Amino acid sequence: MVVPGIRQVADARQRLMANPESQAAWAALDCGFASVADVFDECYAAAKQALTDDALPAFLETARQLGKLGRGAEPQLAFLEGWPRVVASIAQDDALPLLQDSIRRLQKSPNGPALTPLLQTLGGVAERLRSALALEHYLRLVRDLAERTSGSIHGHQVTHASPALPEFLRVAPQLLALVSLAGVRRWLEHGIRLNGDHPERLREYFALRSPESRALLQQQRAGTLFADVERRLVLSQQSLWQDDSLLVPYSTAFVEQRQQPYLAADGMRLPDVLDVHAGISGSNRYRAMLAHLSGHRRWSTPLVADNWSPLQRLSVETFEDARIDALIIRRYPGLRRVLLALHPIPPVGACDPARDNTLRHRLTRLSRACIDRDYDDPDRLIDEFAERFTAQLNGSEASTRAMAELALSYAARSRLPSDQYARVHFADTEVDYRDDNRHLWTFIEAGDEEESFTPPPRAASPEASGLPPRHYPEWDDAGQTYRPDWTAVYEALHPAGRAADIDALLARHAVLARRLKRLLDLVKPQARVRERYRENGSELDLDIAVAALVDWQSGQLPEARIEISHRTAGRDISVLLLLDLSQSLNASLPGSGQSVLDTAREAVALLAWAIDQLGDTCAIAGFHSNTRHEVRYHHIKGFSETWDDAVKARLAAVEAGWSTRMGAALRHGGRMLAARRSEKRVLLVLTDGEPADIDVSDPDYLLADTRKAVSELAAEGIDCFCLSLDPEADAYATRIFGHRWRVLDRIEQLPEQLPMIYLNLTR
Repeated sequence: MVVPGIRQVADARQRLMANPESQAAWAALDCGFASVADVFDECYAAAKQALTDDALPAFLETARQLGKLGRGAEPQLAFLEGWPRVVASIAQDDALPLLQDSIRRLQKSPNGPALTPLLQTLGGVAERLRSALALEHYLRLVRDLAERTSGSIHGHQVTHASPALPEFLRVAPQLLALVSLAGVRRWLEHGIRLNGDHPERLREYFALRSPESRALLQQQRAGTLFADVERRLVLSQQSLWQDDSLLVPYSTAFVEQRQQPYLAADGMRLPDVLDVHAGISGSNRYRAMLAHLSGHRRWSTPLVADNWSPLQRLSVETFEDARIDALIIRRYPGLRRVLLALHPIPPVGACDPARDNTLRHRLTRLSRACIDRDYDDPDRLIDEFAERFTAQLNGSEASTRAMAELALSYAARSRLPSDQYARVHFADTEVDYRDDNRHLWTFIEAGDEEESFTPPPRAASPEASGLPPRHYPEWDDAGQTYRPDWTAVYEALHPAGRAADIDALLARHAVLARRLKRLLDLVKPQARVRERYRENGSELDLDIAVAALVDWQSGQLPEARIEISHRTAGRDISVLLLLDLSQSLNASLPGSGQSVLDTAREAVALLAWAIDQLGDTCAIAGFHSNTRHEVRYHHIKGFSETWDDAVKARLAAVEAGWSTRMGAALRHGGRMLAARRSEKRVLLVLTDGEPADIDVSDPDYLLADTRKAVSELAAEGIDCFCLSLDPEADAYATRIFGHRWRVLDRIEQLPEQLPMIYLNLTR
């Protein structure tokens, strides 16, 4: 049913009034939307966790402005829910002006309605980009697309909104999951060039519905995306180098010249995509970059740069980079092949010292000679210093200072007049897995090259009053695609009531409980089961041993398997019981003053008692929704909790209200069930109607999404079963759950039937 819970709205406002800080923030928001009031407390708690105290006023002011645009509550809700995720993803809370500028530009144009999809998908986009600079480039792309695809009647002033922009914003997280930001930009340019004069074709192209759109996108999928290998890189970094530094990608889409990896005060910067190079895959190139950066962090010490010439500094960096590579190869010999394959070998006669600056060319050859014992350079000076370099590292790690002294000697003896020429020979001199060495120098005089200091750590913020929302996608069956981060699930421990009420319910059903007890004793596994006739058991089976002795003494072939072993015969099952707590459960049963909710409470209490008797692992939760922005998930019993007074008190306090957005609840419950290591995992749904919500007009939309959620859980090895209290469930239950559902026509039989259904499911 889709009747909103009025009392829950009042409770939300009461919570705001009870918290002075939230009350002040709510006053600053100056908002009159009830849907925003319902979730503001949790959103503000999430914002306090992600943002600094100085950034919170700007956050509230931006949210206030969005609420005054005349576009309803959606933009404001999307910003309140999504911006803390953006800040957490890019690890920087001063990027709000970038978004504010884009909001102002779109609002002043006919593309104002695109603000909602922009804000709704920004969290998913930021999780792929992972840096403020890349987010700036993305917002620039959005503005560029809006300007180039908007229409004009007279050719001077824009009068028609872009048909491509909303579609592009909806699929932006999906695009960035497939290609880099540079690939998205190239794909966008192709789309505008091919379809710029055809609004319908633009819409089809940017919604990824046209064949040429998908084909062109596939062409951009070159290389390895940082977002796809980030977790593996982090784990490798922690295990091989004991380094938990933050890894942050920088965009390669909007740079005119090649940017190198570098060490910053707050982490390591890496490119957002890498292609195969010299036969080395993108993931191995990432590992080489991380190894080199980690080696610098472990073995390098900064030098004062003010008294060094550019030639001397470049020489020092070359020797120090070679030292780091040599130590890496010594520590992990398997990386030798990767590093040597990525290190260029400049041809000796590739440049003319009479007219070219050959400094980089000579230093690259020297670097190769230092780390590759098989490399033979015709320049005797290079060979001499390569041997001196090897001697420095013989039996020790040497030091940055020792490399600096070696570099000074080389710079003095190898200087040529052409080293001052502006025409520098760059071919085959770029070692792309090495960083730019900005960490290697400190400056006494403050200047543009000085690295900013590390900011002081933030003081620990007080514990948030609620968990931040967890976002899940929702399946759009009409478009055959997911709407990324479409639903916000707020989870919390259900408030407690009186445990004595549940004890009274169980006492009322004492006869049924005794019947169940006898049945459970038959089903309950024994602690140990004997396995006889074992050749290698744990102890001697006396009966078989005596019979074997008799056979042997009588001249017959005795039984050789005279030992016995034991095994545990337990039930390895994890079950999650998910209760639909929508408003319709408050209806009374015909001929009885008892509500459907009270009957369901009795049935759940009996089931929880039965599961506790069996010793199975079980969790109980309830859910209801008030639009996609507020799906409430209430924890009643955890997997590790026993059937005690605390759980009974929560079950006694369960109340019904709002609507039934089942797909989001299934995904959230399935996520917790998937973490269990049990042989069998079952998600049992108890509901009284089909999925519905007040912000969805198409009755098939949520049905298709719930069916998709069930198939997702099945792919993870989780069995879903639905027990429906709706007599008309035949019309939709098969579409969602296949054959794994049952309708209980007589609701008053629920306390008796629910435990029996559980026993049949978990045989």
